Amino acid sequence: MHIFIFRKKFLLLCILSIIILFALIFIFYIQTSEYIFTSSDLEFNMQEKINNLTKNNEKIAYLTFDDGPTLKATGKILDILKEEDVKATFFVIGKYVKKHPELVKRAYSEGHYIANHGYNHNNQQLYSSTNNFISEIKNTDLEIGNAIEIPDYKSYVFRFPNGYMSPMYKSQKKKSAEALNKMGYIYVDWNCLNKDSEKKISSYQLFLNLKNSAKNKGTLIILMHDTCDVNNTPAVLKDSIEYLKNQGYIFHNFYDFFN
Repeated sequence: MHIFIFRKKFLLLCILSIIILFALIFIFYIQTSEYIFTSSDLEFNMQEKINNLTKNNEKIAYLTFDDGPTLKATGKILDILKEEDVKATFFVIGKYVKKHPELVKRAYSEGHYIANHGYNHNNQQLYSSTNNFISEIKNTDLEIGNAIEIPDYKSYVFRFPNGYMSPMYKSQKKKSAEALNKMGYIYVDWNCLNKDSEKKISSYQLFLNLKNSAKNKGTLIILMHDTCDVNNTPAVLKDSIEYLKNQGYIFHNFYDFFN
């Protein structure tokens, strides 16, 4: 009789242990699955958020400058931004960061977001392979990190040369966008510009281009260039900022987006 009771208790203990073990395995699986779901969808959700940013009716202006830093324009632009108390985003080219690290360090120390625009701004080279694309992103971030004295700097924000929306290299861009997602980056285009890099025009025409491009829009991602290769962007920047302020816009950079 005692032996039977002992065996019965032992059997119940074994069954209970098995149930607990399966419960623990199930809980671990659920938690792991939830973690994987969250981490795998995080960058996708951020990319979706940035894609929808310009659909907002809020009058927010993200002022962005491509292709620098350069001695001709970047310092002048930083002076104006400081005077107007505006924080912008600079999509820098790696080889120019290496050449002018002091300008990047100044921009960063003054509260501007330093984003990634590739190392060479050479489409044929950039899209020659996915590995080469990734290498350009990492090497540009490395140069930024060296300039601002932050090891392992990660910009998180990338702009395709000529924009993702451009039909050039479309299939390669799609693969590159997937690589960016896996790296934890988002890419950003624009919905407002003054056409300062297209052809030589007057400062007044640059200003009109900006006004027309911003018309009837809420949130703006504004494309300008800190190069002076084609037009004198600094000459029209102050008037452009004051116009947007008078229209009720407040200025953000991508620190605000991530916050």
